[in-house]
Amino acid sequence: MAPLADARAASTAPTAFAATTHAAARSRAHGPTAALWHAVELHRPAAEVDGACELTLCGTLARVSLDEEWPTSARDVCVPCVVLAGGR
Repeated sequence: MAPLADARAASTAPTAFAATTHAAARSRAHGPTAALWHAVELHRPAAEVDGACELTLCGTLARVSLDEEWPTSARDVCVPCVVLAGGR
């Protein structure tokens, strides 16, 4: 098999996927926009998350808080993140 064919076969090979884990992240208030809780999809163990800003499901940068679970029980939650994370 040619190298290009090998690459194509490897890209279509089935792979095992781990369960998606979401973490809660708090954004900052910007002008008239209030600070909200967002969802962040974790692609590494929670022990490796250092509380830095991460890209949320809706595209905002927010600081991850492992003290708060997702879905959070707070009222100030980003609606697009709730939808993208699979609802409540």
